[in-house]
Amino acid sequence: VPIASLTKMTNALVVIRDHPVPAGASGPDITITADDYAEYQNELHNDQSTVAIQTGEVLTERQMLEALLTQSANDIAYTLATWDAGSIPAFVGKMNALALSLGATSTHYVDASGYDPHSVSTAADCLRIAGAAMLVPTFAEVVAMASITLPLVGTVPNVVTEIGKNGVIGVKSGYTSEAGGCMVLAADRVVQG
Repeated sequence: VPIASLTKMTNALVVIRDHPVPAGASGPDITITADDYAEYQNELHNDQSTVAIQTGEVLTERQMLEALLTQSANDIAYTLATWDAGSIPAFVGKMNALALSLGATSTHYVDASGYDPHSVSTAADCLRIAGAAMLVPTFAEVVAMASITLPLVGTVPNVVTEIGKNGVIGVKSGYTSEAGGCMVLAADRVVQG
């Protein structure tokens, strides 16, 4: 079924594998291009999930991952995909290859953000992907953040409001009218000691 922004777990995992960022580090700088800004404007006018960006703005890979995973920003999904692979189709190919390598055989992506309802998966596959991603220290660190601070938007809370409550340490939510509400959560729990 459509999985909306749960797609961004795989986006982030591809980016981190291709451009490793140690936990706590910023990673390389990424400059927002005119194409990135045009995509942001398009998404803004189509009522998609975005964070404000401007042409020439410089964000670190870490800031981009924070915006992608805690704000579910479709514009950042686009920017990271084109930065990593040069084009959306090339990046989507990487996403599909990664999902397959993780055993997520019922998953197929057609876009970098999950806005397209043809990006589909199953609950079991989403857990496989989330489990692999949570083993990457930077990914786990970012999805556990209750809020982030970005230059143009200031400090904003994680859209996954469960973070930091009842042992919840991540992971990702999503919503489109076709997918409905989607959620993958991870929590640390002590059971009988």
